[in-house]
Amino acid sequence: MKYLLGLCAFILLFSCAPQKSNSKYSKIEYEATPCFGFCPVFKMTINPDRTAVFEAEHFNFNDKPSKDEFSKPREGTFKGTLKEEDYNKLIVLMDRLDIKNLNDKYGEHNISDLPTSYLRIKFADGTSKNVEDYGKRGSEKLSEVYQFFENLRKNQQWTKVK
Repeated sequence: MKYLLGLCAFILLFSCAPQKSNSKYSKIEYEATPCFGFCPVFKMTINPDRTAVFEAEHFNFNDKPSKDEFSKPREGTFKGTLKEEDYNKLIVLMDRLDIKNLNDKYGEHNISDLPTSYLRIKFADGTSKNVEDYGKRGSEKLSEVYQFFENLRKNQQWTKVK
């Protein structure tokens, strides 16, 4: 009986302990730069505990942007925690990329009005990978990741901090 009681206490003790994230990514950062139009300009940083910082510059919240927004101040810095299902989907998308084997640069600079995306990954093993993609068309899987980040701007709960 005392073994059973000891086993129950052991299980209870470890089931209440905080769960450490076993993510192979220690930080995921995505940045979208301006184009000669109304492309959203922002940077988003996501941590393995699902906390995120969204630095919104321009064209992130208005579905019908206008030239007047160019003269407005930056939209702000926001914090939030990604929904668990969205974070898990992001990890699946990242895993499918085979990140370490991606090129460092994509895109042709012979067209001067396209936005650039930057995907910066820090791995739990201390290594990192930076991908610059002028025109955001490096690959179909990369485009899917970019679109996912674009959607996170509007489908998460963000709290303005400055």
